[in-house]
Amino acid sequence: MFNKEYDVIVVGAGHAGSEAAAAAANLGSSTLLITMNLQNIAQMSCNPAMGGIAKGQIVREIDALGGYSGIVSDKTAIQFKMLNKSKGPAMWSPRVQSDRMRFAEEWRLMLEQTPNLDFYQEMVSGILVENRKVIGVKTSLGIEVKGKSVVLTNGTFLNGLIHIGDKQFGGGRAGEKASTGITQDLVDLGFEAGRMKTGTPPRVDGRSLDFSKMIIQPGDDDPQKFSYSKITKPLTQQRACHMTHTSPLVHELLKEGFDRSPMFNGSIKSIGPRYCPSIEDKINRFADKDRHQLFVEPEGWNTVEYYINGFSTSLPEEVQFKALKECAGFEHVKFFRPGYAIEYDYFPPTQLQHTLETKLVSGLYFAGQINGTTGYEEAASQGLMAGINAHLKVHEKDPFILKRDEAYIGVLIDDLITKGTKEPYRMFTSRAEYRTLLRQDNADNRLTPKSFELGLASEERMRDMEEKYAKSDAFIQFFKETSAAPEIINPILENKDSALVKQSDKLFKFFSRPNITMDDMRKIQEVNEFAASNELTHEILEQTEIQIKYAGYIEKEKNNADKLNRLEGIKIPSSFDYSKLKSLSYEAVEKLTKIKPTTVSQASRISGVSPNDISVLLVYMGR
Repeated sequence: MFNKEYDVIVVGAGHAGSEAAAAAANLGSSTLLITMNLQNIAQMSCNPAMGGIAKGQIVREIDALGGYSGIVSDKTAIQFKMLNKSKGPAMWSPRVQSDRMRFAEEWRLMLEQTPNLDFYQEMVSGILVENRKVIGVKTSLGIEVKGKSVVLTNGTFLNGLIHIGDKQFGGGRAGEKASTGITQDLVDLGFEAGRMKTGTPPRVDGRSLDFSKMIIQPGDDDPQKFSYSKITKPLTQQRACHMTHTSPLVHELLKEGFDRSPMFNGSIKSIGPRYCPSIEDKINRFADKDRHQLFVEPEGWNTVEYYINGFSTSLPEEVQFKALKECAGFEHVKFFRPGYAIEYDYFPPTQLQHTLETKLVSGLYFAGQINGTTGYEEAASQGLMAGINAHLKVHEKDPFILKRDEAYIGVLIDDLITKGTKEPYRMFTSRAEYRTLLRQDNADNRLTPKSFELGLASEERMRDMEEKYAKSDAFIQFFKETSAAPEIINPILENKDSALVKQSDKLFKFFSRPNITMDDMRKIQEVNEFAASNELTHEILEQTEIQIKYAGYIEKEKNNADKLNRLEGIKIPSSFDYSKLKSLSYEAVEKLTKIKPTTVSQASRISGVSPNDISVLLVYMGR
């Protein structure tokens, strides 16, 4: 069946694998996507949602780079929310509730329509390597498939072990078997492996819930969308979510099962996600709180299945049921399935280069939870980058690497390979030192030109982006050049309790005041006429307002990024012997030798490498 050598073989068809396969195939590589079950392509294994704080920025970046996640999210969304609107635009983060079944279906249909992409359903049980170079994979049926590069995106399937109370059974996801063989092959090749843990809450029958006892959580009045492309449209109708709470009684009932909890009795030894703890972990860690929020999220447009966000647990199923029944609205709840925890193998990501290629084996790439991350968005972005770089390597082209001031994706990958992670890594806006530059609204401006140069973004995408920012720039210039007399501007300022003026001044200066909005400025006839005659969309108006109001902050961050990027230009040879620099600390020698940073800038971000150590490196390199 497999008498050809593929350019790229992608193992696993979750969010990382799907993006990796799409990217490599769309760039022109002959690509094979192998997965254990073709019915579960891009399955939403946990919550039925995409985006969120910092994660929404990542989805926008994936879309700007030509990935599919944003388009699929828009096509299958049932609710849209822009989070953190009360804060500055660097914190605004789009999020959608998704129709879980349609999400997987839409991903599969888009992949099937992608040229250069083949599919095969079977378990990959090993990696084929010759002279430290990957040459393909082998399957559980003994089939060998040859490939010039391999991208591993195994999610939670590598030696997956599911826990429900004191019961344990192998599996990569509820109802699906674990994947075996790959871990041992990689360890035999010299890779360091570890174990991580994640969990999921019960799924329940919405017909058994009393939503009148819960707090409704509607979507935005004016919903937007993820993708910058014109092929998707904002939602015209939405499904509501709901919120309820646990109580002291619920906590007491849950504690009755703690002696049988794998979290506390030693069955689970690995570390779970710090920022998405199980309900038993929350009760234990936050003993002073007598209640916790639960978000009741529909799994789709028509299904009655609901996801109980905030009630992730591995307690015995009867304890889960008994406790959840005491939450408001859940008095007559019926379970579709209980929550569970899952342990799985991962490989510390300091074993990777910035391209996500392994340092030990040429042509072998890791993406997603195999690198110790958690979240669909984090996985999808890694898959996209691994797919792009596998294609570029096979075709002997320069690698594609995003810097920390260019994308959240750049922050994510740099954090992983430079600092590593001992617990499931989740992206937050606080992880990005240049978050004013890395906003969700400008991902197209930052990344579409790069994607167009690669060959992923279409000419139409590039043209649309250029037109959007040309119109925004023209509007900003209009504000800089146009003046308003006191009798025009003072009524607006008075309405906002802002200091009045006695003489005319440029609109730009008035608009820069923190409490003056675009809606206020559009009360001025000239502004409104300019916006209407130039057909300025919501996105252009928003972009203009952000650029004017935050011009000083944006400029400051750009200057800081430029300073840091000077250190990016100072390369360190991969064979560099740090032990010969006697002035380096012992810890710095150890960390630098292990991680092998490619630049002085990367070296400065390694935990345990001090500013003094960096000074030593700079002196040695003649800087």
